[in-house]
Amino acid sequence: MSEFTAAIIQMRSTTRPDDNVLTLEKLVGEAVAKGAHYVQTPEMTGALCRDKAQLAQNLRPESDDLIVQAASALARKHSIFLHIGSTAVAASGGKAANRAYIFARDGSLVETYDKIHMFDVDLDNGESWRESNTYVPGERAALAHMDINGAAVRMGFAVCYDMRFPELFRAQALAGANVLTAPAAFTRQTGEAHWHVLLRARAIENNAFMIAAAQGGVHEDGRETYGHSIVIDPWGRVLAEVNGNEPGVAVAQIEPALVDAVRGKIPNLKNRRQFSDDFAVRTS
Repeated sequence: MSEFTAAIIQMRSTTRPDDNVLTLEKLVGEAVAKGAHYVQTPEMTGALCRDKAQLAQNLRPESDDLIVQAASALARKHSIFLHIGSTAVAASGGKAANRAYIFARDGSLVETYDKIHMFDVDLDNGESWRESNTYVPGERAALAHMDINGAAVRMGFAVCYDMRFPELFRAQALAGANVLTAPAAFTRQTGEAHWHVLLRARAIENNAFMIAAAQGGVHEDGRETYGHSIVIDPWGRVLAEVNGNEPGVAVAQIEPALVDAVRGKIPNLKNRRQFSDDFAVRTS
C-alpha cells in the first residue's frame, strides 16, 4: 500500500525571521535524515512577535518574504513537500495575513491558506489576545491534491485556533480530505486543557489523519506555548509526538488507505442527515 513519512517540526521561533530561517534549515535537515517525504512546521514559523510595531518591521510582501523564499529552496533541495504552518506576510490596510504555504518537491507553490478564525480571547491570570487587531482573517477553506511518495493525498488546511471550529474540518472531509492539518502556537494554558482532545476529536469525527506541528516553550516576546507537536490517525490513535515543549522532530507513517477502511467501519460522513434548526421556544 502507498504511504509516506510525515515529519512534524517543533520550534521556538524568535522575533527575528533571519534567525528562524537558520532554525528551519537545521530542523528540516533533521526531518529529511529521518526519511521524511512531507515536513510540517508550526504556526508563525517566521517570527513570534506580540509587539505590533516590531512585527510591522518584519513584514514583507509574499514575494520577498524570507521564510517563503527559504521554504521553496528547501523543498527543492531535499525533494520534499514542505508545509510552512504559517508565517506573517504583509496584507491590506497595514495589517498582516497569517498564511500557510505548502511547496512541492520542485519548490513550486502548491497551495496557501489564510487563518480564518482570529484568536480574540481573555484567559485566566490576565492573559489576553486580540489577533484581529493585527491580522486580516482569511475567507476561504483550502484543499490540496498531492502525490506524496505514491500516496494520493487530499490535504485540508487550518491554523491553531481554527481547530475549535469543527465545521471547517467537516467541510474539508466532505470535499474528500484524507489528511487534516492544524499547525499551531497554542498557549500553554489552553494547550494543557485542550490540545490533545481537540485534535483527536477532529481526527475521529472526520475519520482522517491529523498532523499538527507546534511552537513550544517561553518565547522572546514573553508568551509561552505548549508544544507537543503530534500526528494522529483516523481512529484517534497518536502515531508520533514531540513530548514536551523543546524544539525537535518526530515522524510517522501516513497510509491514506486507512482512511477508507475507517470510513467503511463508521460511515458517519455518509450517515449525516439534514435536520431543522428551528429552536423556537416551546412552553408547557
